[in-house]
Amino acid sequence: MAAKIKKGDNVIVLVGKDKGRTGTVLTVFPDENKLIVQGISIKKKHQKQTQTQQGGIIEKEGKIHVSNVALIDPKDSKASKVGFKLQKDGQKVRFYKKSGELIDDK
Repeated sequence: MAAKIKKGDNVIVLVGKDKGRTGTVLTVFPDENKLIVQGISIKKKHQKQTQTQQGGIIEKEGKIHVSNVALIDPKDSKASKVGFKLQKDGQKVRFYKKSGELIDDK
């Protein structure tokens, strides 16, 4: 199955405590169907001090399931589903289903 959301995409959170917030995808875990979004799902971790790192409580982003986020369509800045098209040269590209605009027009 092809990835509908990739690293660097702008997404909006659809459910949970961060509902309505937006961010950029930092990491994608395709095996788990999860991803990490910048500034979303902040978790607190108690870090023990080491020789190189200071100890204390560290805040970092947690994983979110792919079904809980949607890509932001730049035309209207709202959530949009993602579809796939085959171009004439045989290349498979993603597009916004709301506006029909291509995502991967590189």
